[in-house]
Order: sequence, then structure tokens, then C-alpha cells
Amino acid sequence: MEHITFLVAVVIITALAFDFTNGFHDTANAMATSIATGAFKPKVAVTVAAVLNFAGAFLSVKVATTISGGIVNEKAGLQPSIIFAALAGAILWNLLTWLRGLPSSSSHALYGGLIGATVVGVGLHGVNFAVVLSKILIPAVASPIVAGLAAWGATKLAYRLTRNGREATTNKGFKTGQVFSASLISLAHGTNDAQKTMGIITLTLVSVGALPKHALPPTWVIVSAGAAIALGTYMGGWRIIRSMGKGLVDIQPPQGFSSETAAATVILTSSHMGYGLSTTQVCSGGIMGAGLGGPKKQVQWSLARRMVYTWGLTLPAAATVAGAAAFLADQGAWGVALVGAALVIGSGAMWVISRRQPVHAGNVNEVTPVEVTPVPAPLTPTPASTTVAA
Repeated sequence: MEHITFLVAVVIITALAFDFTNGFHDTANAMATSIATGAFKPKVAVTVAAVLNFAGAFLSVKVATTISGGIVNEKAGLQPSIIFAALAGAILWNLLTWLRGLPSSSSHALYGGLIGATVVGVGLHGVNFAVVLSKILIPAVASPIVAGLAAWGATKLAYRLTRNGREATTNKGFKTGQVFSASLISLAHGTNDAQKTMGIITLTLVSVGALPKHALPPTWVIVSAGAAIALGTYMGGWRIIRSMGKGLVDIQPPQGFSSETAAATVILTSSHMGYGLSTTQVCSGGIMGAGLGGPKKQVQWSLARRMVYTWGLTLPAAATVAGAAAFLADQGAWGVALVGAALVIGSGAMWVISRRQPVHAGNVNEVTPVEVTPVPAPLTPTPASTTVAA
């Protein structure tokens, strides 16, 4: 029992560590466009997002119950070591995509990790694939499209309604609107994403009999999950903020307000219905829709393609890593220790690599030379070339 108690504590700490990475990985969802347009200063943006993520954690537990009693079968004999392996796979994928500046889905990393570890540790019967299809895969495909279409329409409407106004006045008004729309996304993100860690911790407690099956998250679980995601949000995932705010679309205030409003509506609706969708995909879809709805109709499709490829890889990649970790963890205490060591070493290595080209609040709105495609200068005849031609 002492071993189980220690392992449960390790799993809870690791779950909160995942929640922390979820926070800084997904800060961009709410604040990238507002920082890019100047509606929020970078440090103010992450502070507001952190506070509202914490508040959002208390609004609902429906997504938490989708994880703790939906994706996996609580009666299948799930052990804390399997959940630990799932978290290891999710954290490593989160950090890898953060290092690359790719706005992938923290949610799908967690789902993939949980599915992969459960299949290896328990068997296929441990996963409720009908729930995976209805509440994860279908929303994963539909939600960015819905958000994109809504943002496209809202952007078209915004520009039409303000076509006779002064640009400076119009932009000022939309920036004010972004203060509220970005804040709403932060609240929605806390409502949706903080619950996922609540569900993991609750599942762990159910697996050792500390809670009855189908139990709701205890208050201390809600508070700790909300605090962890808020702290991660405050740290700011500046690399992904740069990609979403400056790399995907040259976002303007009307587009920023439209994309944020559309994304917040989709996220809050899905949270109410218990869908564990990816807030990253929703917000990215909203930004692309707003880009196409603007007067320039511009989207950096090379980055968009990389993002979509990453979205498709996230769940199977995290599942593969977590499955390998579950195989090791199932060997006993030494296997669990080896998984923990790999997690610490891998996380540390990626942090060290990130320090070579740091992105922070001071340079987050700068576009690096790699991201800018140079426009060739027009060829003009020089005296020498004229002479040769003659």
C-alpha cells in the first residue's frame, strides 16, 4: 500500500506538471492575436489569461468526467503506473511542439497518451472507442472548421459595418473589444482544459479505490488543477504566441476580435456539452478564417500545413510514446523509475535547446528572418549592363 500511495502522489504531481505545460503551451490560444494587434501588452496579457484560466476551472466538470469515466473503462483494472506513462507521453509531445513553435493540441496529446498507455497496459477493452470517436475525433475535425467559418463571416461583417469609419478610430474600438473577447477565451480555456487534468487525477484516485467510480473531482483537485494551468499560462508560451500572432496571419484588430469571439463561442459550447476538443485547433481555425475574411485574404499556408500535419500526428505520436512508457512501467518499480528519468532528461534537454534562441515578451512580436520570404528587387539596367547590351 505504501508503494501505491507513493506512486499515486507521483502521478498527481506529474498530472499537475502536464497541466503547467498545457498552460504555457496554450497561452497563445487566447492572447496571440491580442498581443499581435497591441490590444494587450505581452505581460499584461499573460497575467489576465492566468487569472481567468484559474477562474474558468471552477465553472464546469463535464469535460473532466469525459476523461475520468468516458475515454477509458474504469473497471478494466487501470493502474497508476499506466496513467503515469500516459502523462509522460503527453508532456514530452507538448514540449517538443512548443520547442518547434507549433500550436499543437495539448488535449490530444493527453488523450493519445491515455489511449496508448491503456491499450498496452490493459488491452483494447480498456478504451471506450465510441466515446473517443464521438467526443474527441469528430469534434477535432469539426471544431476548427466551424470556428473558421464563424470567424470568416464575423470578419466580413466587421469590415462591412465599419467601411465608412476612420481606420484609427475603428481599430481602437476593435482593440477594446479584443480585451473582452481574449478574456472570454481565457475563461473558456480554463473551463475546458483545466478539467482534463482534473479528470486524470480523479481517474487515478478511482483506480486505487480512493474515490468511488464515476466520482466528480474533489474540490482540492479543482483548485490544484486551476492553479497549475494558471501558473503555466503566466509563464507564457512565447514561441507559440509568435507563430499564431505573427506567423499565420498578419492579423488586424477587426480580424483579431472576430476570430477570438468565434473561438470563445465554440469552446464554451463544447465545454457545456462535455466535448474534450482542442482549444488550440479552434483558435487556429478562427485565425485562419479571419485571415481569409479580411481585405487581403492572406494566410501563411506553409505554416498552416505544418500545423495541420502536427494536429494529425499528435494523438498517435503521444499514444506511441505513452505505450512504450507503459510497457516499461508495467515491468515494476525499475520500469517506472526509468520512465521518470526519461521524462526528466527529455524535458530538460528541450529546455536547454530552447535557450539557444530564446523567445520572450520583449521579442515575441518580431518576425525572424527565417519566417520572412524576401521579395526580389526589380531588375534595373546598370550603365555597365546597358553598355554590354549595346
